[in-house]
Amino acid sequence: MSDSSSAQITTISGHGLPLVGNDIDTDRIIPARFLRAVTFDGLGEQVFADDRQQLADHPFNQKPYQEAEVLVVNRNFGCGSSREHAPQAIARWGIKALIGESFAEIFFGNCVAMGVPCVTAQGDHVTALQKLIEQDPTVEISLDLESMNVTAGDLSFAVNMGDGSRQMFLKGTWDACGQLVASAEAIAKTAEQLPYVNWAAS
Repeated sequence: MSDSSSAQITTISGHGLPLVGNDIDTDRIIPARFLRAVTFDGLGEQVFADDRQQLADHPFNQKPYQEAEVLVVNRNFGCGSSREHAPQAIARWGIKALIGESFAEIFFGNCVAMGVPCVTAQGDHVTALQKLIEQDPTVEISLDLESMNVTAGDLSFAVNMGDGSRQMFLKGTWDACGQLVASAEAIAKTAEQLPYVNWAAS
């Protein structure tokens, strides 16, 4: 869960899911045939649909990880097409944060826009965390965006995120649509003072 006030996200804690492998692209995360959906509803059930069908013991199929909230990945996760459906599917499955070696830029941006932090760490730390989760799926993982640190059992290590994105989580400004709705009155007042807006309305 996250300790939050309004849209602020400072810490996320929960069980982990280790997904080992580099260059896992968005087509694997959510196959293209599911992009025809009008809404994102139900996408969580289809996350890694083809991989899970081909591999019975895929981590997303394994019972010990069904309540996981922290996804632990390796290099270049989320590469490929820019489909927003990929992070939507992951989030709707139940994941609230990702820890990895690196993320594709557009995938990372889509996650930020949804309030899902993606932090990076050294490869040996990520591998150690994946192995710890495999050994004990019940281990509690805590991601602290203020101290930029991850703890899990006896394991503790520093993580990274661009300061701009980090501040968006800490200040609660990651939700651009929410900010627009909350500022509707101020926007309307500003619009009233713009001569070209009034001219168009008259």
